[in-house]
Amino acid sequence: MFLEGGARLDPVPALLMPERPARPERPLLLLPRDMPRRSTGVKGRIALLHALAHIELNAIDLALDMAGRFYLAPELAGENHAFVADWLKVGEEEARHFLLLAERLQSLGAAYGDLPAHDGLWSVALETASDVAARLAIAPLVHEARGLDVTPGLIRKLRAAGDETSARVLDVIYAEEIGHVATGWRWFNHVCAARHASPGQEFLAMVNRYHRGGLKPPFNATAREKAGLLPDFYLTVAQKLTEPGPLGGAN
Repeated sequence: MFLEGGARLDPVPALLMPERPARPERPLLLLPRDMPRRSTGVKGRIALLHALAHIELNAIDLALDMAGRFYLAPELAGENHAFVADWLKVGEEEARHFLLLAERLQSLGAAYGDLPAHDGLWSVALETASDVAARLAIAPLVHEARGLDVTPGLIRKLRAAGDETSARVLDVIYAEEIGHVATGWRWFNHVCAARHASPGQEFLAMVNRYHRGGLKPPFNATAREKAGLLPDFYLTVAQKLTEPGPLGGAN
């Protein structure tokens, strides 16, 4: 209803968002280091699709948490409705991605929850809960942008294995994730402008503080550019995070 213009965004205090979203009893959540190694063949493809479904489930919650937690951020004054609408749309698309993957798992005789999943994804939300710029930098501009880098390779592997159905599911997801990164880029620029901050310097500071792994190639420059991310923006950050010094990795 909200996306169709049938609901109003009242100027009430920010919603008390839960620290963690509700979760089903399964899958068993493990630390990333405790995750079993992925098999090959059909079992390996099921494990891949299961892992992607888990990512999409977290992406739903990240999008909705973005809308509910930050819609009254001072940097969004006058644009609150547009901000919420954008992230509800992203959440709607992430939900469709999850369902596509869940349906594909079912057709392979499996289901989401059959395999363990790692519990590191929601840490992004916990660590950036107090800063809209940090959330925008890390969720869409680091993690979802990384998805643009790796998904084409996954699609090629699925096609090479003869799994055209799964490859087509990822084709759909990949195309729409470009739009999600673009949404994050647009709002990150908006917040930086409101703060009179350089997007490049702000992104560097946020990645250094909240994303210990830094930015690592290879990068899908074509997809990133479609989303608005030019090489000068992320390559500069990747380079500076590997240099010695206060923002580098060789302190």
